[in-house]
Amino acid sequence: MSQNNEEEVLARIAKGLVYTETEAAFQAPQRRTDEIFEYNRTAPGEPDRRRALLEAIFGSVGERTVLLPPFHAGFGSKVHIGDDFFGNVNLTFVDDVEIRIGDGVMIAPSVTLTTTGHPVHPARRADFGRFSEPIVIEDKVWIGSNAVVLPGVRIGRGSVIGAGSVVSRDVPPMAVAVGTPARVLRAITDEDLKSRTAQA
Repeated sequence: MSQNNEEEVLARIAKGLVYTETEAAFQAPQRRTDEIFEYNRTAPGEPDRRRALLEAIFGSVGERTVLLPPFHAGFGSKVHIGDDFFGNVNLTFVDDVEIRIGDGVMIAPSVTLTTTGHPVHPARRADFGRFSEPIVIEDKVWIGSNAVVLPGVRIGRGSVIGAGSVVSRDVPPMAVAVGTPARVLRAITDEDLKSRTAQA
């Protein structure tokens, strides 16, 4: 594929338009599948090796990052993670375009962050036709187990996504969102500082 054709495909991807596997094949060198495979085979007592692999896999990665293996990513290189991140087991990044995660984010087991969907009509899914839109997860977000975050979603600072939720639209800052599709249940307020009877 010529450079002009590559630029045209990238422009369509950036607009959230449908593109195919063949059209996007030139991006294959950005995949970090071997490094992800190696990371998932590391022992708990190899923090330095894990850190080096995370730096090789992700587009950027902050300090004090914990990501429990196994995890999965289509590319890896299109994921950007801030400081003080905790990701539990079976985290999946479908990162055909960028996933940006802020500081202090916590993600529970078996969560999927997918930037990519497929057209409803089967004729448009030929050659794995798809569309992609970036995901943004702002600082201090907590995402519960088995949640799915869909293309184009932004989750606002400090928000909580309930376990099993499917997040198909933006979530404002400091909100609890639950359900399928996820809807804002309530705001997070200073009253929540008193929950679980913990002393701060």
